[in-house]
Amino acid sequence: MKYFVTVGGNEFEVEVDGERVTVDGRAYQAHLAPLPGTPLRYLLLDDRSLALAVASAGRGSWCFEVHGLRHDVEVVDERTRHIRRLTGSGSGRTGAGQLRSPMPGLVVRLLVEPGQTVEAGAGLVVLEAMKMENELRAQAPGRVAAVLVAPGQAVERGQPLVELAPLST
Repeated sequence: MKYFVTVGGNEFEVEVDGERVTVDGRAYQAHLAPLPGTPLRYLLLDDRSLALAVASAGRGSWCFEVHGLRHDVEVVDERTRHIRRLTGSGSGRTGAGQLRSPMPGLVVRLLVEPGQTVEAGAGLVVLEAMKMENELRAQAPGRVAAVLVAPGQAVERGQPLVELAPLST
């Protein structure tokens, strides 16, 4: 499976196939094992061994500590990255803008209404596509300025679903 990992503002393409890991085209043999009852993980990377303190920061964000240095890491799979690009949610996190449909589908449920304040990660719309329900979420905090669709409505890829306004300061 392919992932995109951001560390310190730098993005790396990581492909995982069992114990074979490829980082930006360079292959490694890797094995990660937890130390039960602790946040520690042992990483064997080719012939090097590292002890890592690992903590989830929620929704694809992680905090790693290696040799006493903290590293904040975001891990995104191909599908999530693709959806972010289609909806324009990967570039800015101001809360303003439109949530657009990442694919053709059917609006199943609306999870917000105009005037409602939402946090980053809050569900906005449930969209059915290819017999799967997909909850589309806010990428940043904001206020729902308008809901542009209704349950049962068919939508096309790129169609605006919800307009978000930035929160007043």
